[in-house]
Amino acid sequence: MTDDLLSRHRAVLPSWMSLLYDEPIEIVHAQDRRLTDSAGRTYLDFFAGVLTNAMGYDISAISDAVRKQLDTGVLHTSTLYLIRSQVELAERIAERSGIPDAKVFFTNSGSEANDTALMLATQYRRSNQVLAMRNSYHGRSFGTVAITGNRGWSASSLSPIKVNYVHGGYRYRSPFRDLPDAAYIDACVADLVELLETATAGDVACLIAEPIQGVGGFSSPPDGLFKAMKEVLDDHGILFVSDEVQTGWGRTGDHYWGIQAHDVVPDMMTFAKGLGNGLAVGGVVARGDVMDCFTAESFSTFGGNPVSMQGALAVLDYIDDHDLQANCKARGDQLMRGLRAANSPFVGEVRGKGLMIGVELIEPGTTTPNTVAAKQMLEETKKRGLLIGKGGLHKNVLRIGPPMTLTESEAGEGLQILLDSLAVLS
Repeated sequence: MTDDLLSRHRAVLPSWMSLLYDEPIEIVHAQDRRLTDSAGRTYLDFFAGVLTNAMGYDISAISDAVRKQLDTGVLHTSTLYLIRSQVELAERIAERSGIPDAKVFFTNSGSEANDTALMLATQYRRSNQVLAMRNSYHGRSFGTVAITGNRGWSASSLSPIKVNYVHGGYRYRSPFRDLPDAAYIDACVADLVELLETATAGDVACLIAEPIQGVGGFSSPPDGLFKAMKEVLDDHGILFVSDEVQTGWGRTGDHYWGIQAHDVVPDMMTFAKGLGNGLAVGGVVARGDVMDCFTAESFSTFGGNPVSMQGALAVLDYIDDHDLQANCKARGDQLMRGLRAANSPFVGEVRGKGLMIGVELIEPGTTTPNTVAAKQMLEETKKRGLLIGKGGLHKNVLRIGPPMTLTESEAGEGLQILLDSLAVLS
């Protein structure tokens, strides 16, 4: 059945749609942190639908909220009508954002959220110039592909946006990698200043950055880099956009938003993925004057729909009621300690925060990216009943992002599978 489904998939879906594994799997059932495929094999999930199923699976508090909305018969109205749950969710996000006079616009995905942020920034600044980070990823739409600093995910250079890329987000292969934290920050900020002076017309719209680069392999700069960069941006009137699509809602453990590790408040934040726990929801929270700068009439057909809004409200309640931010911190520390203690010659770096962990695989004794080992690790962990992801510029980084509800025993179980799989690399 799986082989037939795979051939049907290849016949009617784009060749550029990625599938994991030599023999891709179909998920037919899920409960808590475990998935079952069509062959009846059950796996512990350490990738959570690319960090989207942040609460896990079949969570009654969330499912009940969705069913209650379905029972009203109102699945959709569009934003041309008042939607109580949309207002309530916007109020909560605006308050938690820390952004002055914040307003919120809901979308259907992170790509659409980042596209909206670009639209707002370029309109507010009357400029099509944008700064992004090297090794970044911001989505699949025409605009967000244009600002993605990773050639493997940037399909086209054709864009109305003029983009320049800044050093800093990916330290492991940076020319500044061996500098102490403070000197690394100084070097990256100096690069930003020089870039503004030499490669732009000065009136840049925004800098958009992921506090932890997701597709880029869960890499991040030293805490404080973006605060230092924003001081430069503020001197030029340039907006700062924090892409929180993967880092929001407490996943990093130490903070509710990833950017808070840098002790700075952005002008805009984008969000998606974990907020819906599988429901399609994303959005932008921005300074009121920035959000309101869009002068044309507009609305959102599906963004902010009643079903997704009720589910998202239940997700926020679940995060707070179960102190999942603290759980991310504890379980992330547990996993990173264990992975670092392995001292595998194939591991160049174990990095991340909370339940966003990247394991950079190398050729032993070098810093050469080891894509073969990454592919082998996915197959070995799958064989042992664990699902993980991979990423990075060279596709040599294991991406570990379990549901935020991961238990201590499940973390230990998954860690042992990772260690056993590392041990058989060759």
